[in-house]
Amino acid sequence: MESSEEETDGVSGNHAPKELIRLASNGAKFIDEVLNGQNECCLDNFRMDKHVFYKLCDILQAKGLLRHTNRIKIEEQLGIFMFIIGHNLRTRAVQELFRYSGETISRHFNNVLNAIMSISLDLFQPPGSGVPSEIIEDPRFYPYFKDCVGVIDGIHVPVTVGVDEQGPFRNKNGLLSQNILAACSFDLKFHYVLAGWEGSATDLLVFNSAITRRNKLQVPEGKYYIVDSKYPNVPGFIAPYSSTPYYSKEFLSDYHPQDASELFNQRHSLLRHVTDRTFGILKARFPILMSAPSYPLQTQVKLVVAACALHNYIRREKPDDWLFKMYEEGSFPMEEPQPPLEMEVPPKMDVETQTQPSVHTFDSEEIGLASQLRDSIATEMWNDFIHDFPPM
Repeated sequence: MESSEEETDGVSGNHAPKELIRLASNGAKFIDEVLNGQNECCLDNFRMDKHVFYKLCDILQAKGLLRHTNRIKIEEQLGIFMFIIGHNLRTRAVQELFRYSGETISRHFNNVLNAIMSISLDLFQPPGSGVPSEIIEDPRFYPYFKDCVGVIDGIHVPVTVGVDEQGPFRNKNGLLSQNILAACSFDLKFHYVLAGWEGSATDLLVFNSAITRRNKLQVPEGKYYIVDSKYPNVPGFIAPYSSTPYYSKEFLSDYHPQDASELFNQRHSLLRHVTDRTFGILKARFPILMSAPSYPLQTQVKLVVAACALHNYIRREKPDDWLFKMYEEGSFPMEEPQPPLEMEVPPKMDVETQTQPSVHTFDSEEIGLASQLRDSIATEMWNDFIHDFPPM
């Protein structure tokens, strides 16, 4: 795998905020300038509010995961890390701006990354037993989806690997990527993430890994996630009807459902749009995930997990953070639906990048019960729908 020397050249792009360029001649003071300045300056540079940034420093210090050094305080260590992942900068560019050696930048970057990985279990919380407010407050979804706890979807993240390793990581579009799977809540958090699977791995294989591995995706008893048509309709996971149209925007806004399965698929798809917003926030805050950084593969996998953990941390500490607020209000560019995100929460130091999971097989009775549950939801929904909007 690539050496640490290559790691210092890690992230493509060079989008430094104007404030840092202005202070480049005195880069060591940049952190203090930002943290003593307006809150917007901290948002721009470190991707979170000042009080959220300071609290994270305190958490990492209290847990003994980071410490001040003779030259670099914890605030500066975290600031450098957030600056790199939040602006998609090469470590070499940060080295020049902060006037530290590449080895120093790289060392502190990895220290902070490992520290965030160490607290990630605390930041990925399983779903609770209550009905999400986003469902109970919307008559299109309640009471039909009252036992739904979230959405599972996936995304491919660009990856850099050696020439001899590229084959398995080349996805169906011919690009090198990780296939990431995630379970998202309706309040735009991640319940679970599994990263590191090769881009050529099928979504079904990654799903199988998520529900069978040691740190597996947990579904509360009597609850379920909704999934799209590339995943199976099995206990704990409800997919759309595969024999029924499952269009996106036109189907959602203009099409009048003709039967129970079409209505079910329409509302199922509406619920799934929460993943578009969640992934949109993640990528907007941490554009490093849109590139293929030249870090060792293990570091690239950790970056995905760490970014999702930080996403959850910011949502917890600042629910009305500017990016969350923007995406909640819908003032963001709509994208085509993304495939579900896979990530194990959290990969430890022995992050797996090529595993053969045991295949979980559901017996015919389990599959039948899952189908019955979907049919009962669709029937109840349709009966209410035709009562309110009888056919012409």
